[in-house]
Amino acid sequence: MLTIEVLCTSLIALVVVKAVLDFWDGVKGINNHPGFRMLFSPSGAFSFAPRVPGLTMGRSAKYKLFDQFGVDIFSTVSVFPKKETCLAVADAAIIKEVMSNRFKFPKPVQQYEILMPFGPHIVASEHDEWKRYRKVSAPAFTEPNNKLVWNETVRIVEDLFQNVWGDQKVVTYDHALDITMPLALFVIGAAGFGRRIGWKDELIPPQGHKLTFKDALTIASHGALIKALVPNWALPLTKRTMDVKIAYEELELYMMEMINSRRSSETQEVKHDLLSGLLDASEGDFDEYSKLTDRELLALLALYQDEQERLYQELVNNFPDGRTPAYEDINKLTYVECIINETLRLFPPVMNVPKVSAEDTSFVTMNAAGEKVHVPVPAGTNLGLFIGDLHYNPRYWKDPFAFKPGGVRSCLGRRFAELENLVFLSMLVTRYKVDIKPEPQFANETFDERRERVLQYFVGLTTTPSRVPVVFTRRD
Repeated sequence: MLTIEVLCTSLIALVVVKAVLDFWDGVKGINNHPGFRMLFSPSGAFSFAPRVPGLTMGRSAKYKLFDQFGVDIFSTVSVFPKKETCLAVADAAIIKEVMSNRFKFPKPVQQYEILMPFGPHIVASEHDEWKRYRKVSAPAFTEPNNKLVWNETVRIVEDLFQNVWGDQKVVTYDHALDITMPLALFVIGAAGFGRRIGWKDELIPPQGHKLTFKDALTIASHGALIKALVPNWALPLTKRTMDVKIAYEELELYMMEMINSRRSSETQEVKHDLLSGLLDASEGDFDEYSKLTDRELLALLALYQDEQERLYQELVNNFPDGRTPAYEDINKLTYVECIINETLRLFPPVMNVPKVSAEDTSFVTMNAAGEKVHVPVPAGTNLGLFIGDLHYNPRYWKDPFAFKPGGVRSCLGRRFAELENLVFLSMLVTRYKVDIKPEPQFANETFDERRERVLQYFVGLTTTPSRVPVVFTRRD
C-alpha cells in the first residue's frame, strides 16, 4: 500500500514540476512581457469566468487592462488545462498585420468549435477549407439580396408601427432588446431563409414540430451561449437548457425542410434570400447559419438628443414628403451610417478575435510614454485581437468614451446587418422621438450616471446591452 501511495505522490509531483517548468518556459519565451500569470487558460470556457487573481484573467473592457499595464500588448501565461501563452493586442497596426496574413497568423480553429451547432462553416474554418466555404458563401451576398433586406425591413417596421404600436402616442419598453432582437430575427427569417414572419404571426407550431419557426429562431438566438458551453448530455437536465436543445433541433429541422422543399420543387422560382443563394452556389450544401448581433443604437440616440435631432433633420430635409426611403436612396442617409459606425466603435459585436502565431516572430508596439516596446512572439503563441479595447485606445481617439458620429468610415454579412439598421433608424426617427424611460429610482442621477447605467453590457458570444429602458413618442 505504501508503495502505491509513494508512486501516486511521485506522479503528482512530476506533473506539478512539469507544469511549473512549462510555465517558466512560457514566461521566458516572451521575455516576461507584462501581463497576467495564472492557473486557468483565458481561452475556452474560462474566458467567461470573472477575474480571480492568480486563477483567471476575467474580461477586458474599454482598454482598462491595457491601461493597467501601460502598453498596447499585455501577456497571459497559464498552466491549465495545458501551458498556454497568449498576447492580448489593442494596437491597430499589429491587428491589421495579423488580420492581413492568414497563413502566418491562422485561426486556432479548435477554439471555434463552440460556434458549430450545425457543423463546420466559414467562421470556424481556415486555409483550404475556408477558401471553399468562402467560394460557396460569397455569391449569396448579392445586390438583389441587399435590396431584399431593405424591403423586408421596411415591411417588418411598418407591421410594427401599424399592428403593434397602432394609434398609441407613447410606447414604452423596459428593454430596447424587446424591439431590436425580434426585428433582427424577422429580417433573418425573410432575407436569410426566405420565410416571412410578422409580429403577430405563427402562434401554433405546424404538424411535426414542437415550436413555431419564429419561436425556434428566437430561443436558439437567446440560448446561443448555453448551446456553446453546455455539453449535449447535460442539456436535458434543466428546463432552460432543454428549451435551448429543442429550439436548435427544431431550427435544424425547419432548415432541412426548406432545403428539401427547394430541391424537390418542379418550378424553380427565382429568390434572393441567402438560403437560396447558398443552395445555388453549393448545389445543395447548406454551410452557414448566422445571427445578427444586437446594437445599442436606441440607447445612444435616447441619451444624445442633439445627435438624434441632427439625424431627424437630415431625414426631413432629404424626404420632405415623409415617404419611407427606398433602397435607391441609400446615398442620402450619410448621417445614419455615421451613427451606426460610431455605435459599432463603442459597442463592437465581437470583442476578441482569436489567432495563433504559426512561426517565431515579434511585434513592435508602444507604451504609455510613447516608447517602442519589442515583444517576442514564439511559434504557437495564442493572440487575442481585443477589438473592444482597441476602440477605446486613447492613441486613436481623443475622447474614446464620447459618442461622436463622424465621417462615413470584411465580413460577408456586414452589409446585411447595416442595411437593416439604416432602414430601422430612418423610419423610427422620422416618426418617433426616442428617450430613456423615466424611472423614479433614477430621478436625480446626472447625465454621466445615466450613461453609465444605460450603456452597461455583458459579453457572451456577442456584446449585448444589459438593460435599455426606452420610450417612443410619436412626432406631430
